[in-house]
Amino acid sequence: MGNTGKIPGDYVEKVYAGWLGKVIGVRHGGNIEGWTYDRIEKAFGEITGYLHQFKNFAADDDTNGPMFFLRALEDYTHTREITPEQMGLTWLNYAPDGHGFFWWGGYGVSTEHTAYLNLKNGIKAPRSGSIEQNGPTVAEQIGGQIFIDVWGLIAPGQPELAAEYAEKIASVSHDGNGKYGGMFIAACIAAAFETRSMEEIIEKGLSVIPSDCEYARMTRDIMRFYREKPDNWRDCFRYVYENYGYDRYPGNCHIIPNSAVIILSLLYGEGDFSRSINICNMCGWDTDCNVANVGTILGVRNGLEGIDISWRKPINDFLCCSSVIGSLNILDLPWCASYIANLGYKIAGEEPPAEWAPILREQAARYHFEYPGSTHAFRLESDTPHITCTAANSDEAAYSGKRSLKVVYDYANGGFGYRAYVKTYYGPEDFNDSRYDPSFSPLLYPGQSVECWVLLPEGRITDVKARMYVKDRNENRRYYGEKISLKAGQWTKVAYAIPAMIGVCIEEAGVEFIPVQEERRHLQLPSLIVYIDDFHFYGQPDYGVDFSKERLEKWNNLHTEVSQLTYLRGLWTLEDGELSGSYCGGTAEAYTGDLKWKDYRFEAELIPKRGGQHRINFRVQGAIRSYDAGLSENGKLVLYKNENGYRELAAADWQWQHGTSYILAVEAVGNRFRIFADNQLLIEYTDSHNPYLHGQVGFSNADGSHTHYKRFTVRGM
Repeated sequence: MGNTGKIPGDYVEKVYAGWLGKVIGVRHGGNIEGWTYDRIEKAFGEITGYLHQFKNFAADDDTNGPMFFLRALEDYTHTREITPEQMGLTWLNYAPDGHGFFWWGGYGVSTEHTAYLNLKNGIKAPRSGSIEQNGPTVAEQIGGQIFIDVWGLIAPGQPELAAEYAEKIASVSHDGNGKYGGMFIAACIAAAFETRSMEEIIEKGLSVIPSDCEYARMTRDIMRFYREKPDNWRDCFRYVYENYGYDRYPGNCHIIPNSAVIILSLLYGEGDFSRSINICNMCGWDTDCNVANVGTILGVRNGLEGIDISWRKPINDFLCCSSVIGSLNILDLPWCASYIANLGYKIAGEEPPAEWAPILREQAARYHFEYPGSTHAFRLESDTPHITCTAANSDEAAYSGKRSLKVVYDYANGGFGYRAYVKTYYGPEDFNDSRYDPSFSPLLYPGQSVECWVLLPEGRITDVKARMYVKDRNENRRYYGEKISLKAGQWTKVAYAIPAMIGVCIEEAGVEFIPVQEERRHLQLPSLIVYIDDFHFYGQPDYGVDFSKERLEKWNNLHTEVSQLTYLRGLWTLEDGELSGSYCGGTAEAYTGDLKWKDYRFEAELIPKRGGQHRINFRVQGAIRSYDAGLSENGKLVLYKNENGYRELAAADWQWQHGTSYILAVEAVGNRFRIFADNQLLIEYTDSHNPYLHGQVGFSNADGSHTHYKRFTVRGM
């Protein structure tokens, strides 16, 4: 892959390495966040690898922020014309109100909570994060740099440009040294694409912030100490502790002490990924934030080959998030890398290399395995106990591109199923904790299709059948497609068109391999090897949910979710087999479905219990971008548009009363909407001004109302 000008030839893979480094860092420091150096030393001594094991690592603010704030470049403009105000609106659109995503520690205590409330109440960015508005203590906490990594990843080799974007996004919540830290880290990441000299990377970071600010003075002081005493990082940490410790700075998590640890780790880590993040973790304080920033810089600098497999394997390419869009809360790291890199090419005004263009533009299969070492969070299981099975990225075979997923079962026998699958929904049982309150909507729905290509190599078991399947979480039941006999040495397509269903929650999609013969003699082990490539979902939804079949998912006493739903605000629960929503002011809103859905009919049966506003939402693109339609006081059916506040688009007379069940439906095709009540067409409307052309479905009410919902259906049109 040759150099294409501004964008280096290895850009895409280095973005993946950088984001992988970020996620590794968050996981590495996650369970000792806030610990001191002494506590960590007593508990763990010399750290050489992960300190904790997780079923799956739950959501974290350090990864929520970057992936969702970056969407400002998609929702508004990717150019340098993007404004802090638009970035602030992106905060409001993707962060739930008062739960998940951030630390919601209170106004004037949590910087992010303070900025969010400012934005929510009309104080636009950058004033929302300014010292003028919030004072220096709030403005100079660490958040200005912990959410910033992606802004360096989109500007390879251009520290000034990275800092320009970073200054705007950091100013939504931070100012002063809090903002300078974001600019510094973004510039260091951008510089790491071009240079391996750690001091030069740091100098590039310093070049974009005021030379007389405290952040710059601290950084140069740590660099001086390193040059004088380069042999022992612990001596340097004592110096940091004595001169830049928490006791010298106000607030809960000031940026200066933690940034001093980052500089120390970059220098004393001597360019080695593992050594750098381990040193950073052993220093303590805001470990996940600090280690993550170091991980991104070293990931970009060293590339994938510089990250040991021991760091990658437990993550398995999975990223959990906790935005208001449940279908965006189940991500895999290759998807993240492609999303980031695609924006990098757009900003540079360049075309991606031919081999990456379809992937970056989401024109290729969702799970393509083209990133070296990538697994896309695939998992393996079988009907038979006590066998060993592994999944690994391979360049030995590929249906398209250069790579595939190689799955190996050490001892396979006839008549048993051996499955490779990806999870399309998660629940509390899939995690060890409730970090940052994740919740999900499925990635896959009835009516859609799944397919992949498989290759059974010659030389081992050769009489094997394969079939696609999906698994329903509600009934713990698998639904299978047609069995296909595989021909050794030949790529074979396996597919399943999922029929319309009611009351399911698809939690897995995969391919099952079934050996036909019992082959115990003269069998070379491992006995079953299969390559999987171009695993993909597509098609329109056609399904319904009966809320009597859903459940309350209890993560802990303060975090209970209705299955398949995320919510913006309000009290959402199940009562007597019905979805119940209420709130004391503003709108209560809950969502489900896929952000990419375009044209569909959405129908729901609701019962207005109290109050005068009872609605269904469609084309939901977040908390401040959607439509809704529903019952309004004075006997009206009303269509609204949410543009950071609802406004009425159309209305019709419709007499209704509390306690009576009604069926509301909307047909959305392009920018044309038809609204029905009890099968009567009451509103037809064409939105000609910046219409929302895709989005989820949802439920809402307003002004202190209380609404029940019995069921709903969604069918593509």
